[in-house]
Amino acid sequence: MKFIDLSIPIGIGTPAWPTYEPLQMKYFKRLAPNGANGQLLTHSNHVGTHLDGEIHFYTPGKDIADLKLDYLTGPAAIVDLSDCCGAYDVYTSKMVEERVEVKTGDILIIHTGFHHFGWDQPTADEISYMVKHPGPDREFAVWAKKKKLKWIGVDCGSADHPMNTIIRDWMPRQARQADAHFKQKYGKSLAEFYDDSKYQLMHLEMFNHGIIHAECLGGDIDLLLNQRCEVGCFPWRLVEGESCIARIVAYVDDKRYDALMKKKARCKLTKWGDIAGAKAEALHGLGPAKKSAKKK
Repeated sequence: MKFIDLSIPIGIGTPAWPTYEPLQMKYFKRLAPNGANGQLLTHSNHVGTHLDGEIHFYTPGKDIADLKLDYLTGPAAIVDLSDCCGAYDVYTSKMVEERVEVKTGDILIIHTGFHHFGWDQPTADEISYMVKHPGPDREFAVWAKKKKLKWIGVDCGSADHPMNTIIRDWMPRQARQADAHFKQKYGKSLAEFYDDSKYQLMHLEMFNHGIIHAECLGGDIDLLLNQRCEVGCFPWRLVEGESCIARIVAYVDDKRYDALMKKKARCKLTKWGDIAGAKAEALHGLGPAKKSAKKK
């Protein structure tokens, strides 16, 4: 059994979710004269690849320490929606099920392609990453509850559409762009499509049902598009933690791993060794399958 890392590198350059405390790191002692190097870190729980816990939005919910390992790990579907969703778009459960088999009780990992705008990529664009990525409507949340998904992961700043969060108020220029896009594509204004009754629905209407989500995935997720595998999420055993930085990995057998590494060897990589470039998937045969194709 081998591992495929689905986490992004984390450092002082990693943007936290807007207005949250970023990672700060400093040495408080050095090898000379203290005999060891030691560092002090200050950060919020919403920087880098992280798992939003139930009590982030649901007061009587579980803290991070309450989440059992058999909940955090298990069979997963990793779906690529980058062929059908671009900036400000809305994705649906139908789009997911056209591309990969999703079973009851699965973990669902959503690849929008926007992780290629992450800080660790040569195509980094922080505004696109945090403010322009696609997201779902209530239909998707209802479907996720019917499927009894364990948890959801996304390769962008939020599992909610950014314009269904407070970002709509913080970024008025981009909100105007999104409003024009919604009117043209969906026949409704942004305020009509995402009215107050839907505000942050992926948080407020899901966490009380035990379906939480991880945000800011990346790493070598491009190797597993529209495929099934085992996935594990490993946050700290954080008592009273509302959320937590996490390492997320996929497990594959040795033969499958070797085949995936041969594909990766043909790709441009970031300086941290992950697949780089917004068009890496298409250029190297790792891109989205046809809409009718489902890989098990």
